[in-house]
Amino acid sequence: MKGMKKAMENYREKIGDYLDLEIRLMKSIDVDVINEVMNQLEQARKCGNRVYICGNGGSGSTASHFVCDFNKGVSLEQEQKYQFVCLNDNLPQMMAIANDIGYDQIFKIPLVNVISPGDLFIGISGSGNSENVVLAAEYAKECNATVIGLTGYDGGKLKKIADYSLHVPVSNMQIVEDLHLMLDHLMMWVLAGK
Repeated sequence: MKGMKKAMENYREKIGDYLDLEIRLMKSIDVDVINEVMNQLEQARKCGNRVYICGNGGSGSTASHFVCDFNKGVSLEQEQKYQFVCLNDNLPQMMAIANDIGYDQIFKIPLVNVISPGDLFIGISGSGNSENVVLAAEYAKECNATVIGLTGYDGGKLKKIADYSLHVPVSNMQIVEDLHLMLDHLMMWVLAGK
């Protein structure tokens, strides 16, 4: 009947479970590795090296978010700025490479003859097995760039390739993506001195 209110569902237990798991995993992330990654980022900034970053889907939006937070948020008051480049932000380029060469090459091809020793490559993959991210990470290593992996689940191939692994050990993509973005905000907040 019109005007009758439907009984409210009770989602409290599932909400609490999600939050409890997220807090537990947040506390399990290795602070020493975060510190090492931040030092790698700062060294790249001070030496004028670039930081290439990419991911698919939600991880792609996290990669874009990193670029915004570091190129503007951290760099705004600094004379020596960050040079973050998001490999998933040029949609026409990605589509051309996917169509003409293959989807697995969309992040590697833009790195060819561009990435240099001293540069950083940050690959974000919830599973750690996104082939396009893995191939780009492998190429970055061949070029003597430092590889940083942000992963979830068991870490997959990317965790094994990475020089520095920021791993969220859970088979829940939403929490993995939450914590990857939290790591971005944590590092930005510390490095911007805010």
